[in-house]
Amino acid sequence: MKHLTLAIIAVILSLPLTEGYGQDENRLPSHNLPNPLKWKDGKREVNDISQWNERREEIASLIQEHEIGFIPEVSRSQMKARMNGDTLFVTVTVGHESLTLSSVIQYPKEGSAPYPLLIGSSRISLPDTLLRNRPVALMNYNERQVNGYSQFRGDTCKANYGFVRLYPELRDNGAYSMWIWGFQRIIDGLEMLGTETTGIDLAHIGVTGCSYAGKMALFCGAFDPRVCLTIAQEPGGGGVASWRVSHTIEGVEDLDRTDYHWFKESLRENYHGDSVYLLPYDHHELCALVCPRALLMLGNTDYKWLADESGYISINAARRVWEHLGISDRIGYSILGGHPHCQLPPEQYPEVEAFIDRFLLDKPVSTSGINIAPMFDGKVDLTKWIDF
Repeated sequence: MKHLTLAIIAVILSLPLTEGYGQDENRLPSHNLPNPLKWKDGKREVNDISQWNERREEIASLIQEHEIGFIPEVSRSQMKARMNGDTLFVTVTVGHESLTLSSVIQYPKEGSAPYPLLIGSSRISLPDTLLRNRPVALMNYNERQVNGYSQFRGDTCKANYGFVRLYPELRDNGAYSMWIWGFQRIIDGLEMLGTETTGIDLAHIGVTGCSYAGKMALFCGAFDPRVCLTIAQEPGGGGVASWRVSHTIEGVEDLDRTDYHWFKESLRENYHGDSVYLLPYDHHELCALVCPRALLMLGNTDYKWLADESGYISINAARRVWEHLGISDRIGYSILGGHPHCQLPPEQYPEVEAFIDRFLLDKPVSTSGINIAPMFDGKVDLTKWIDF
């Protein structure tokens, strides 16, 4: 028995330690998804919304530290904003460098100003028929003005990216932190100019995107509390899907097989393979950063790479936070197959319409019970991963 005990101790001591673990038995590596309602010291648990807001900041810091890199704050004294016709221009100056972001606002033919605004991360891939007759303004956030998309061409021009010119010390950041930064500046510009100039209702801003831009929409909505509705369409691995769960599924985008233009290279160095279980958070906690605001995830089971089973487990784990705070009707998911990538089928229209009508247009519609995943419901054991 003495030799067995010494052997167990030796194994534990040989594990690589990361912030939040150490000697706290509540934070030892686990295959289970971490409890988002517990602080990283494992000794306290969230009881109300004010405590959740504190815990959100802790999770956001962990994600920046381990996964995407630091998102610098910008003071209003460093910014200028103006409208030229329907185009918003925002210029940010850091030291001797400046970067100007521009986005065109498409105003609706229905209703009257101020209008709710739905921002497409890269573009809005939701069908035009869903949006055409609703009094919602639309805008595409051109993330390439901040940092290029290099998955298929190699990363050869990083020094010329707008973000890196402003913050050369952060060139090792992942693209998602840079894209969040730029998205935040667009909303800053809208705030600086005000509703009378822009015609935008600043209390009703949503974000959506598909595929890599679905991840972007999730990150932007998670990190900017001014966004009241996040619709992440087919975000795949590195989006809603859990790194831990995806590690156990063959043929999906996981932490070892993703684009490291998007994430810090140190994420793979520190948490590759089974080391993923040492990660002091997971993407159900990224989803939970949206809480208490609204989140809708749209999946597509025809593309295994998207890791929708992992996304199903992860969003159900995130849902526990909304449930704990008594607002579970602000989170939903619809995961179906039978349609091309980023082309929402009519069968999923009602879920999207309900979330847009309620959270952007303040219509008295129900968003309760939007938990649709026939391929996984009753077939995937959530208790294998969720014990909180």
